[in-house]
Amino acid sequence: MTSATAPPHAATEPPVPSAAPGAPRWSLPVLLAILALAAGLYSWNLSGAGLNSFYSAAVLSGTESWKAWFFGSLDAGNFLTVDKPPLALMVMGLSCRLFGYGTWQMMLPMALAALGTIWILHGSVQRVWGHGAAAVAALVLALTPITVAINRDNNPDTLLVFLMVAGAALGLRAVRDGRLVPLLGSAACFGLAFNTKMLQGYIALPAVFLVYVYATDLGWTKRLRNLALAAVTLAVCSFWWAAAVSLVPASERPYIGGSTDGTAWDLIMGYNGLGRVFGGDGNMGGGGGGGGGFSGTAGIGRMFNDALGGQISWLLPFAGIALVGGLVLRGKAPRTDLTRAALVLWGGWTALHYLTFAMAEGTMHPYYTTALAPGIAALCGGGGVMLLRAFRTDRRWVWVLPLALGVTGVWAIVLLRRASGWNTWLWPTVAVVMALAIAGLLVFRSGRRVRLLAVSVAAAVVAAVAGPAAYAWSVPSGSGGGMGGTNPTAGPTTGGGMGGPGGGRGAAGGGRGGFPGGDGERPGGQPPNDQGGPGGGTSPGSDELPNDAELPKGGAGGGMGDTSSELVAYLKKHQDGATWLLAVSSSQSASQLILSSGEPVISMWGWSGSDNAMTLTRLKELVEKGELHYVQVGGQGMGGGRGGGSGLSSEVTEWVQEHGTAVKESEYGGTSSSDEADAQSDSASTVYRLDPADVT
Repeated sequence: MTSATAPPHAATEPPVPSAAPGAPRWSLPVLLAILALAAGLYSWNLSGAGLNSFYSAAVLSGTESWKAWFFGSLDAGNFLTVDKPPLALMVMGLSCRLFGYGTWQMMLPMALAALGTIWILHGSVQRVWGHGAAAVAALVLALTPITVAINRDNNPDTLLVFLMVAGAALGLRAVRDGRLVPLLGSAACFGLAFNTKMLQGYIALPAVFLVYVYATDLGWTKRLRNLALAAVTLAVCSFWWAAAVSLVPASERPYIGGSTDGTAWDLIMGYNGLGRVFGGDGNMGGGGGGGGGFSGTAGIGRMFNDALGGQISWLLPFAGIALVGGLVLRGKAPRTDLTRAALVLWGGWTALHYLTFAMAEGTMHPYYTTALAPGIAALCGGGGVMLLRAFRTDRRWVWVLPLALGVTGVWAIVLLRRASGWNTWLWPTVAVVMALAIAGLLVFRSGRRVRLLAVSVAAAVVAAVAGPAAYAWSVPSGSGGGMGGTNPTAGPTTGGGMGGPGGGRGAAGGGRGGFPGGDGERPGGQPPNDQGGPGGGTSPGSDELPNDAELPKGGAGGGMGDTSSELVAYLKKHQDGATWLLAVSSSQSASQLILSSGEPVISMWGWSGSDNAMTLTRLKELVEKGELHYVQVGGQGMGGGRGGGSGLSSEVTEWVQEHGTAVKESEYGGTSSSDEADAQSDSASTVYRLDPADVT
């Protein structure tokens, strides 16, 4: 590493600026090797991975309807949107429109965004701390286990992290150069991040603001003017979609999924805003609720528990020590010192995300923590180089780097030993290599044995990333216990995390005539009887699915058994020109049916069963216009929440059962029969036929 071979520096001397000549010849090849490694981890055996069928269905719908593409509708008929802003779906949808619908076509822009994140972070760290620090930061980010898991999935977090890292890097460049354009670019990136996952895209924004206000070398007049222009840019890039949606009359737009009133503004402030932090608004409560079910009990130590520890916490202790040590080393530097500004920015990024995720009482999936990875990586690279330089030049700092590496090694052993019976050889290897590396640092600290010191540093890096690398490799190799699709994780199952989508298992219950929900045998989104899925060019009204189309496999969600595939064929045969094939209770069930049938399917109550999207008046209107003929009710099909299990769903269910005609299994080739009483029972899930004449 260059930090080991460079001439000694004073502990407080600024690093060599990036513009200095004589950049090491190994820098670019090392970066390209790390990018190649990351590309392999993110794409190996991708076609066999489980994607989130919720987003897969929305992307498919967006390839069939530009209106669905703009709104982020789950179905091409535009009844209900997903519960996120649509930027990530737009990007994946454009790729699928260009190359055809399939796993690789959908994931191509996400893979490029993931590699772009590594490239941008490398460049940002290199400009402040040098090439060695940049290489370490890129390697740490590439091998973060939860980052590998989520970058192989079609959730929006990959694009979110890319935009936030770009925004942070541009903000730091604005501090360094004093120019307005990078600051406006930073604001635009964070605004687009908002349109990827709403308020989560703002978590790191206070750190960027603080660094710019404090560290830029501009007068207060120019500083305030630039911030005002950046605020306008941020607002425009954040709220253009919500404003555009609000300009469309409610009768002409889909219901905004996740909201209480069908508006994007309610989604911003509720379900995707404070509801994530405090619970409620469609999110499950913290502690033993939603957050606890997926990521353990909310609290300051959450990142180190059984559910999250192996996903993100491997290098958190080192990053914390490096941050504190770096700030102390730069304590007497000028206000505009770029090194301290970078420490505050990436340290603030890490602290803000840590506290938000640790204390969140709402739904908290493990993969949210991928947003921590860039901050940890930057601190490990930049802060680690600062500790190494101080270790070599100042006797007062001799103990800090060995301590940080020792803590890292001990914590890695703890995490690896939690995975009982999984790669049992690895933790003793990490222990031995880290001990030898620390000993080598102490022995070869001074004198002319620079190459041996460099070998010791390299050994320490290898020991530090060995555990994360093993967890990361378990994802593409299929040797881990992670749950794909809706809740991807890396490494072996060590407890705490719970699979299933949207804060629980699928809401559409099995039963006669029903569609199994939650944990079906067939991967979500895979068509029944191994048919080809809907590909590019398949329209919602198509009767046939192309046999050569590759359908992305979903994660959890309704499995499609033989009986269900027969029912799908029956519904398509008797669709009679209706816009929607069927109306079901939840988005989990609807997404499975959209992918397996190629037809629009209504989700009446949304992802968590709590949307008030379907009212009796709206149902009657659709039936009367001939836009919907079949509705599934009964059993678990009407789920809990404001819609499911409430007066609204009961009203819809009672009307459907009273005025509709139950579809018997014998009509579509089922092997068992159900009488009228069984069809009306609470334990059965039944499909009913409704025609305009039934609306009186």
